[in-house]
Amino acid sequence: MSVVPSTMDAMTSFDPARYLPDDLLARIRERAAVHDRENTFPHDDLDDLRAAGYLRILAPEDVGGGGLSLAEASLLQQRLAGAAPATALAVNMHLVWTGVAKVLRDRGIDDLAFVQEGAVAGEVFAFGISEAGNDLVLFGSDTVAEPDGAGGYTFTGTKIFTSLSPAWQHLGVHGLDTASPDAPKMVFAFLDRSDAVVARDDWDTLGMRGTQSRTTELRGAHAPADRVVRRIDPGPQPDPLIFGIFAVFEILLASVYTGIARRALDLAVEAATSRRSKKTGTTYANDPDIRWRVADMALAYEALPPQLASLAGDVDAVTDHGGRWFSLLAGVKYRAVAAAKDIVDDAILVGGGAAYFTQNELSRLYRDVLAGMFHPSDAESAHSTAASAWLGPVTD
Repeated sequence: MSVVPSTMDAMTSFDPARYLPDDLLARIRERAAVHDRENTFPHDDLDDLRAAGYLRILAPEDVGGGGLSLAEASLLQQRLAGAAPATALAVNMHLVWTGVAKVLRDRGIDDLAFVQEGAVAGEVFAFGISEAGNDLVLFGSDTVAEPDGAGGYTFTGTKIFTSLSPAWQHLGVHGLDTASPDAPKMVFAFLDRSDAVVARDDWDTLGMRGTQSRTTELRGAHAPADRVVRRIDPGPQPDPLIFGIFAVFEILLASVYTGIARRALDLAVEAATSRRSKKTGTTYANDPDIRWRVADMALAYEALPPQLASLAGDVDAVTDHGGRWFSLLAGVKYRAVAAAKDIVDDAILVGGGAAYFTQNELSRLYRDVLAGMFHPSDAESAHSTAASAWLGPVTD
């Protein structure tokens, strides 16, 4: 049990233990070290989470879902990440699509009803958007989307960082249609698992190993017309689908790294209150330098959950921030990752030399937290977006 007061628990009457009870978290935390060491996918975690109703938390109650808000899902992801960051990050990609479906439905758009129904049935959705060298992300693609003449598309290209690779049933992708009369068009669609979708067994990374975010080759993979959810112009768009993807992706990513920050803080407190100084004969919790360091960690951490609650609440409430939305969303993800990295760094120092050994949980958190730098929006993109929001575009 944590000895640090929980800011996020005090902010809401929602009880995250409803879906993530302590005994389930204990099992997931124990397995996390094994999956990290053996570089394996946490099938056991996914099975337990499915049985707990976790995959359907963002689907509406009228189709059998949990009916949770994005703000409540954020709390759950913070809690799950405190036990197993890689499991939380992997499940994030499923929750992104169910979250986008909720964002659309809240705005009167039911284009992703099949995602909600699939999630209620226990099906797993994955996120196949990232491509090597494509810094346009949602606004462009190197994947070829070829129309089949009946409203569907075949996709040929390579996606990277495809979390949940061993487990997903449906993959949300995008590609560029240059063949239609109104081309070019960005096409967003969902693919079922098939022989035309090939995952390379190439995930051997420094951290977040359990996500098994393998490279995925699309070899003419087909999406029928009823699984093509958007055809829009390339480039920045006000389309609700684009907003939904960006909003849910950034908020849930920030939630995972906020959960890592909280766990590192808890472990630092445990180390400070249990380690004893030979010089003073008392615990390091009485050392002024350690007290300052832990206080600094706490001050940084305590700023994160309120930001997430506020921004996720605005998405839930269909608040209109206009052109500021993208700066706000990129900013909360950037701040969560940067703060989490600093907090883990300090926790390592408070933990002492023992934290340098691979079997120590802080050692794993140190490696896992580094992955945050590579998720969109990265530091450069976040700063560019904020500069444009406050200063306007660059002029001659």
